[in-house]
Order: sequence, then C-alpha cells, then structure tokens
Amino acid sequence: MKKNPVLVVLAVLGALTVLAFVAGLGALYTAFGDRAPSVSANTVAVLEVKGVIIDSRPFIKTLQKYRESKDIKAIVIRLDSPGGVVGPSQEMYDEVLRTRQLGKPVVASFGSLAASGAYYIAAGCDRIITNPGTITGSIGVIMEFADLSRLYDWAKVRRYVIKSGEFKDAGSEFRPMTPSERSVMQEMVDNVFGQFKKAVATGRKLKIDVVSKLADGRIYSGEQAVKNGLADQIGGLEAAVEVAAKLGGIKGKPEMYFPNPKKKHIWDMFTEQNEDDILTRALGLNLTGRPLYLMPSARF
Repeated sequence: MKKNPVLVVLAVLGALTVLAFVAGLGALYTAFGDRAPSVSANTVAVLEVKGVIIDSRPFIKTLQKYRESKDIKAIVIRLDSPGGVVGPSQEMYDEVLRTRQLGKPVVASFGSLAASGAYYIAAGCDRIITNPGTITGSIGVIMEFADLSRLYDWAKVRRYVIKSGEFKDAGSEFRPMTPSERSVMQEMVDNVFGQFKKAVATGRKLKIDVVSKLADGRIYSGEQAVKNGLADQIGGLEAAVEVAAKLGGIKGKPEMYFPNPKKKHIWDMFTEQNEDDILTRALGLNLTGRPLYLMPSARF
C-alpha cells in the first residue's frame, strides 16, 4: 500500500510537536524545581542521608537550595547511613563546610546508624546530636580484594594481561597480590585515612593523636561517641532541630521543613541522566570500579 506523503509529513510534524512540548515542560520543571523552597520565616530544614553513600549530587543540590533560602535559618542533616564511597563523602563534607562559611548553621542528627563516610559528613557540621544507641564511628578506610587463583586453577582457566605498567592490574582476582602492589595500596589507604582523621580533628576540635587513638575502625554507641568527643550531646531529631534553631537565631519554636519525595514525571525521561539498576542501588552494591570506600566491613 502506497503511503500518503501528506500523512507522513503530518505524522512527523506531530511527533516533533510532542517532543518540543515535553522538552518545554522539562525545561520549566527544571527551572522552577531548582529554586529554593518556599517556606515560612524562621524555618529549620531537614536534609536526609540514607543508605550507602554513592552519589553526592542530590545531596549537594538540595543543600544549595536550603542555603539560598532566606527563610531557612539553619539546616539539620539527618544521617542514617553506614558510609560509602570516599569521593562523594568528601564532596558532601566540603559542601557542608561551604554552607557554614556562608553563614548558615548545619547540625548533624544521627539516626540508627551514622558510621564511616556518614561520620565524615557529620564532622563538617557545627554540632553533632546522637541517640544513645546509635552505631557510629568506624573512622577508617578499607579496600577489599579477592584472590580467586585457586578457583581458576580448579576450572582450568588461564587469564593473561597486557599492561603498560607494573601496577596497572594490581588487585586482579586471578592471582595473588605482590608485596610491592600491597605496599602501593596500603600507601594510598593511609593517605586517604590521614585526610579523614584531619577532617575529624578539625571539625571536632581534637588533637590528631587523640583522633588516631579513636580511629582504629571500631564502632561506638552514641553514648560512647559523646564521651569520646565525637559527638556533642544525646538527643533525637527534635533536639537537633532545637540546637540548629538557636544557632540560626530563631526565637520560639521553629518551623521544620522536610522536602517532599520527588515524583517522577514523563519529562524526567528527557531531563534526567540514566539511573543505575534499581535493585543494585537498593542493595547498596553499586561500588563496581570504586574499591576504595568508607564503610564498616560488616555493612550494618
């Protein structure tokens, strides 16, 4: 059957019109969605950090919105996380410091778990409020490798590598790690660990040797953290909000602002970057290619 050229042209124009309409909606959604939230005066905004820390962008974007709002006088970061990848944790810590430098107080509130990379973020806050039974601490850096060479031998599999330098395949699972490779990896871990300890010492106003004694990877209860100087006081979210309100100069009972969960719209397909596999993100296993992380090995 011969196609009518007029109908073909109309179909193409219709498709282009729909795409343009969706793109326009997406642009409007992005423009208005990026604006600071509309809240009442003397508000304390709460920003949650949950699960394994992999991507810093949503946190930074929201924190910037809160920072730009004149009505939001202080911010509480509610942490319920075992930690995560080094880079994003450091980026979030830096953004907290930047927010404080621009004159907006930031208080950390610990939920059931605020360890390792999550504690890194908290170290940048003005105050740390923790529940007595919160699991926290785990100040340290870890890299994990597997030697599957015997399994390869059992399966009669041989792998070969062509590399540009001695350490390009360091940590490969098909052979044991050499002493020189182990030394290089340990040196890098020690370097990042030093950065972590420095951030804690600066944020908590502790001497580096005191932090070194506390930072052997062990976990603490919230009560122990206060005793050791890793947190300021015992309390829940409301106590953290009260502390933040005082730091922000709010008199009387402050208003609390929680961001609404983001709803997915049709234009998100055109304006958002592709997300990782949903199951992988839910399980917190998106660490492929990023073996250096801040997280308890038990992964609470």
